[in-house]
Amino acid sequence: MTIDIEERPMINRQDWLEIGEHIAREIEQDSVKHDQKSSFVSDSYEKLKERGLFKALVPEEFGGGGAEYKQICQVIQRLGASCGSTALAFSMHCHLVAAAVWRWRHQNAPTDGLLKRVANEDLILVSSGGSDWLDSGGTATKTDGGYLINGRKIFSSGCPAGNLLVTSAVHDDEVLHFAVSMKAEGVTILDTWHVMGMRGTGSHDIQLTDVFMPDAAISGRRPRGKWHPLFHIISMIAFPLIYSAYVGIAGGARDVAVGIAKTKPACAQRLHLVGEMENALASATMALDAMIEIAETEMPSAKTTNCIMIRRTLAGRAAIRAVERAMEVAGGASFYQHVGLERAFRDVQGARFHPLQEQAQLEFSGRVALDFEINA
Repeated sequence: MTIDIEERPMINRQDWLEIGEHIAREIEQDSVKHDQKSSFVSDSYEKLKERGLFKALVPEEFGGGGAEYKQICQVIQRLGASCGSTALAFSMHCHLVAAAVWRWRHQNAPTDGLLKRVANEDLILVSSGGSDWLDSGGTATKTDGGYLINGRKIFSSGCPAGNLLVTSAVHDDEVLHFAVSMKAEGVTILDTWHVMGMRGTGSHDIQLTDVFMPDAAISGRRPRGKWHPLFHIISMIAFPLIYSAYVGIAGGARDVAVGIAKTKPACAQRLHLVGEMENALASATMALDAMIEIAETEMPSAKTTNCIMIRRTLAGRAAIRAVERAMEVAGGASFYQHVGLERAFRDVQGARFHPLQEQAQLEFSGRVALDFEINA
């Protein structure tokens, strides 16, 4: 049954999950098409927008859906079981909205204007944060009344449907944060996203060429290459949403493998493989659940970032292992595209590449444990 959000402005917990489940079922076949053509999941995005998912995290007083953070993590997880690309691209929008909500609620930050725009204009936000991270990239050159921005922003997931690029650039070793319209003069999407997995995310490069950014539009400034309180917020809020997509992929692969295994004779080897798959998925789920709880209950700090990043590594590693075991459980059938496991295997590899990648996380965690300076 299709849920008409216009007729039901007050959306409770069960409704959001029901909406996510309904969309996940609808997009399952489309995800195959987009993967094969390396095309953006535009139809999935249309369904998400129709059901109010892009403004779901915006507080009701600003015109949004008032969804709880955990609910949207669960929706992303369910989407991931059907289409990893839809889940991951959607999570990139969600983490920007969720961070703005957190800052408004806990820091009285003036993010209400952005949140109202997301709700009232049904905006889709695009992030370049993962590729920019602490150092950022591109240049901001001072000019009358503002800056001219030049740079190339990679891994800009969802950009074919995006309205605002939330990004940064460097001026005199200071990083400036701002949002720029995807329709602004000098903003160009480059057709670069031809990749192994997550082919439908539309994570093309965005070229910024002499894009004018007024002084008043600069939303934040920080030292380049240093951990800043803003990044402890991002680490705490963003990664449970992002890794919900990967744990969702692992869960979907598990279900496919179990369905295949049930058609085959029982044998000790297959039973052990299924057991290993179950253990790996449970490990990924427990790490993700812990991340979500941290995001909902803790305050941003180096210690909190450390807790999140450790669990990000554990969740990603376990999700990859679960999909690997799912392929072994299914046997040769896993090589066929129509089964879906080879796509899950390719998509889940993306869990390796978000910051902090494992080696960087190990160093960060070592510094925190030994009370060393994290910015050394």
